Amino acid sequence: MFGTSIHWTTFFYLLIEIFIVLFVFLKSEKLKHNNLNRFLILGGLFILYNLTGGLLPIDNFPGPFILQYVITYGVAIAMCVYVVRYLYNEYDISVLKFRLTVSNIAYYVIGCFLLLFLVPYYLTDSIDMGRIYFSLPVSAICLYICWAFFKKISNPLNPNKFILRRNRLSLISITCIALLPILTVIGDYQWLTFTVINISFFAITAMEIDRYLYLLEHKSKLVEVLEFYKDNKEQFLKPKFLNKGLTRREFEIAMSVLGDRSYKEIGDDLFIAESTVSKHASNIFKKMNVKSRAEFLKRFKSKN
Repeated sequence: MFGTSIHWTTFFYLLIEIFIVLFVFLKSEKLKHNNLNRFLILGGLFILYNLTGGLLPIDNFPGPFILQYVITYGVAIAMCVYVVRYLYNEYDISVLKFRLTVSNIAYYVIGCFLLLFLVPYYLTDSIDMGRIYFSLPVSAICLYICWAFFKKISNPLNPNKFILRRNRLSLISITCIALLPILTVIGDYQWLTFTVINISFFAITAMEIDRYLYLLEHKSKLVEVLEFYKDNKEQFLKPKFLNKGLTRREFEIAMSVLGDRSYKEIGDDLFIAESTVSKHASNIFKKMNVKSRAEFLKRFKSKN
């Protein structure tokens, strides 16, 4: 397409993602806060992935041929690691078993690329050999992360429709990312690989839209909180909070607190520790200029 190797499906996904990212960027500028920044970074990485993976390699590239694969694989690794980070943050996961932090996952994949892709390529002058050596161990770790993530978020103690939908979309997203090294070994089927990988982004997009609709559905619980925050933030809040407002997680916890749920129940709902809920609640109280949960409920719940 356009005299390049890009498939029309990849170009189609690229256009959709550019539209989504531009829309979200304009929306975030209008709202004057940075709660949407991580989604914008995610969208930008998927756009780069479609561009580099769809257009490269090309014959007239100014530089060594292998540099094109360094670029495409580098962007793909950054995108996949960021998706894992995004979903870790969604569930406040810091580490899975075997010290699988986001940084350790990144080091492992980068190490595999350097040792199992570039080294075999220089020894054999074969991209296919490097691709196989690199993809097999990375496939193993990706599938394990997918399974461990599933075990982490499955069987919620107090499920509701929002939580169940979020869990399904998160699992779709991380499963699609986990399939990338397997699809790389299967062969250069751009329409298949890019369709699966872009589903990961669309699943997260659907998750964010669902969160927005959920907040709208329950806005009666937060209307006084939001109005108070809007009217008083410059008077009460410290500078580091002025451009942040309540985060998405803080909105969820604030609604749960106003719904008279205990920190333990909220933690069970959101798959996070009770201590993590308490920390988020402290941030909420600080931003709302109250000193305790009791004062928060007295000030806001009585007005709903």
